[in-house]
Amino acid sequence: MPASTNLPAPTESVRRRSSGNQAADYIRTLIFEGELRPGQRVPQDDVAEALSLSRIPVREGLIALEREGWVTIELNRGAFVNTLDAAAVRDSYELFGLVYGFATRCAMERSDTDALLARLAELEREARTTDDADEYARLTIAFHNAIVEAARSPRIKVVLRSSARLVAGNFFEQIPGSIEVERKGTAAIVRALRKGDADKAADEYLATMRRQGELVVKAFEARGLFDPV
Repeated sequence: MPASTNLPAPTESVRRRSSGNQAADYIRTLIFEGELRPGQRVPQDDVAEALSLSRIPVREGLIALEREGWVTIELNRGAFVNTLDAAAVRDSYELFGLVYGFATRCAMERSDTDALLARLAELEREARTTDDADEYARLTIAFHNAIVEAARSPRIKVVLRSSARLVAGNFFEQIPGSIEVERKGTAAIVRALRKGDADKAADEYLATMRRQGELVVKAFEARGLFDPV
């Protein structure tokens, strides 16, 4: 089935996801790219047509996006795009920093710290050698996941899974300056862990996420995603 004439075609990365996740990713991308604006009704039939899906997975995607705060579903009226807010963006990255910082402290208490540090240092070294957004994203996800796994806390995983992903697509491709911020941050985290200072590493995690949050705010402002005051 061809893509809808009313909406842009989904990317290949969106198509590779499960059907409900496809719909959520696609709608999130439409909002991020400005195709859907705050207050606008999500055209569920067009989304289903663009993805060659039924309305059921589109509905599932919208329910997930409502949990994340992207949309509001109104009975018998449909789903409407929520107004984005700079403070909410900053809060999201503040929370990411706090959770990953907590995970770092847990990891240092509950795991083989030598093995963890070796793995993190390896990933940090690899990340220094590339500016390719896809490769950098892979290494960064591996860095975060190594810490979360070493924390041995199912609750941390639940919290992170339930957290809203604010940037559609590859974060490091979409947000100017984000690779440099992440590179400095991961290096500072590794330096702190080498000294056995989990609290300092947690502080560096929080500082890095705050800086990324500011970059996201700037990117959203440049795209006109915030309603004018």
